[in-house]
Amino acid sequence: MGIWSSAMGSSPAGVRRRAFAAAAFLVAAAALIGGCATAAAGPTHPQQAPAPAAPAPAAVVPVLTLQPAADAADVAPSGLAHASASAGTLKDVALTGADGKPVPGSYSADTAQWTATAPLAYKGKYTWSGSMVAPDGTATPLTGTFSTVTPKRTVKGSLNIGDGQTVGVAAPIEVHFNRDLSAEAKAAVERGLTVTTSVPVQGAWAWLPDDQVGSRVHWRPKDYWPANTQVTVKAPLYGLDLGTAGWGTADVGSSFTIGRSQIVKADEDSHRIQVVRDGQQVMDLPASYGLETDPNRVTRSGTHIVMAKSEKVLMSNPDYGYENVPEYWAVRISNNGEFIHANPASNWAQGKRNISHGCINLSTANAKAYFDTAMFGDPVEVTGSSVKLSAADGDIYDWAITWDDWTKMSALTA
Repeated sequence: MGIWSSAMGSSPAGVRRRAFAAAAFLVAAAALIGGCATAAAGPTHPQQAPAPAAPAPAAVVPVLTLQPAADAADVAPSGLAHASASAGTLKDVALTGADGKPVPGSYSADTAQWTATAPLAYKGKYTWSGSMVAPDGTATPLTGTFSTVTPKRTVKGSLNIGDGQTVGVAAPIEVHFNRDLSAEAKAAVERGLTVTTSVPVQGAWAWLPDDQVGSRVHWRPKDYWPANTQVTVKAPLYGLDLGTAGWGTADVGSSFTIGRSQIVKADEDSHRIQVVRDGQQVMDLPASYGLETDPNRVTRSGTHIVMAKSEKVLMSNPDYGYENVPEYWAVRISNNGEFIHANPASNWAQGKRNISHGCINLSTANAKAYFDTAMFGDPVEVTGSSVKLSAADGDIYDWAITWDDWTKMSALTA
């Protein structure tokens, strides 16, 4: 134990010095390692100051909107009056006319909006009242007065088919105006027109030439109406600014029914007419048409419609020497004097020759039988004659116009 090998090259004292040095190295190394560990655990950047607290949200300031606004003048009466709060609620809103009567209205579910449920009157003065209550309970009064327009002229519209009527499968819908409308006014009217049907029906509005009374717009289906279709037409005209013609006086509309399908096949060359109801021929009657050698007496070729009927009509044509001649069981099919009617004087020619002044002549019994089945809007398809039905033949010649041409007669066509 006390002998050191010379091979170690060291004395005991040297060994102690080396051991001490080694121990000192280990302590220093440990200290260095410990110092590195401490530095790694601490922050690598200077410590930042805490972020300041967010400011409290600003209080919501509700905005009150009135339409029409206070002091507005010449307001169109068709738009529904409206009040709204951007925050909070509305309370005790009223819009009162000069007569002291309030305009009816209703609130939204959150009571932040109030809307009139009826239009305003022409030349009226209205006052807002009530309040807007902010979320913090602060109340702002609704105040202000406005006035509606006083028309210098008015325009009245009317429909050719009344509510609850039943009509034939070729019936056009007509909205007629008692004044001539400009192109701009026609477009304004047409934008609001609607036709709703119980089954899909393709159709379109077309403006026919103005007549002596005013303007007119017709709606017809591309093809005949499907039988038994329910139809509702609406023309919102009240409060509509129609330019120089004036302001619309009232909305018009109706709901009606398309009846059974009844089509008259009237072939001049056969000297007969066939009545086809719901696809089945129910009558085949001898007839006499207009005289072909005189263009003024030719029964016009093309699809007419039944316009009206009367048990007795006084017929006149001074150019041909007769006036106020009574004819019976007369069904009008155009406004140029064409009827399907009884004419006992032409019984000998019926089924053989065409000799009338443009009407379709039947015997009294046959005319009565057909008369009883006819209704407004039934199509009468005349074929075989040398002159076509046209605008020169009166108000209703809708089916003489091709579908492509019809769709180009809209006021909204670019």
